[in-house]
Amino acid sequence: MSATTVSGARARRLARRRPRSATAQARIDDVWTYVGMVAVLLFFGLPLLWLVSLSFRNASEILVSTINPVPKNPTLDNYREVLRSAQFPRFLLNSAILSAIGACGAIAVAAPAAYAFSRMRFRGRRMVLVGVLSLQMVSPLVLAFPLYRYFASLGLLNSLPATGLVYIAVLMPLATWMLKGFFDAIPKELDDAALIDGASRRRAFTAVVLPIALPGLTAVFVITALLAWAEFVIPFILLTGPSHLPISVGILNFQGTYATNATGILAAGSVIAVLPAILLFIVLQRFIVGAFIAGALKG
Repeated sequence: MSATTVSGARARRLARRRPRSATAQARIDDVWTYVGMVAVLLFFGLPLLWLVSLSFRNASEILVSTINPVPKNPTLDNYREVLRSAQFPRFLLNSAILSAIGACGAIAVAAPAAYAFSRMRFRGRRMVLVGVLSLQMVSPLVLAFPLYRYFASLGLLNSLPATGLVYIAVLMPLATWMLKGFFDAIPKELDDAALIDGASRRRAFTAVVLPIALPGLTAVFVITALLAWAEFVIPFILLTGPSHLPISVGILNFQGTYATNATGILAAGSVIAVLPAILLFIVLQRFIVGAFIAGALKG
């Protein structure tokens, strides 16, 4: 057998092995991907499962140190106590009001700004974008003391509308960056066609771009509303009266209100507080996923 034949046979064997090795490597990568996803799910999911478990336990079972995730004698008494509270519905309503003000206000301010960043070219544009992103990195804890002094001097403490303005300021940078990405995915030729037909820049924005970007606006609304629903520092500082507290702060009142099984009642209240956010995400999940997929494909 000649050397040429041997080298040719060896090349064919190597060619047959390469697809198998590539397939095996792909399977290994998939395994590690799923392992990572399971690890992240356990890291974030186990505390939630433990919270749900605590909400179904009675006082004696909570006091006993155990790692059993399933209650031995599950009870709905904690949920009955929470729903029996006269203040709990008010807490939920306040959270809904603040979330609506924050999300709608942030989109109203961020949409024109994001459109300007997406369509217009002006000096310092990149620096301004970086500045907007830098505002998102500032923790509300840094602004806690100045905000309190400023609102106290203006007599705006314990005011839901004034606190909602702070929500808008906090959520606006994130909304601007997200909406800019959605506007970038919309062809500029549509704007140009509207301008050629005699429409103003504002008319092109409101009549052409915004209807197309509706899925993106919905996604940004949901995300900002969920962030506003979970906000704790700002209402904790600016709101003091029980009738004005959102659920994120008002739920702490259960610790001092109930002498027996305060932990279980607090856990039940926390579970109920999370449910509206989960339902909102489930209802609008199709719009959120579709908006992000469309933006990724067009980008």
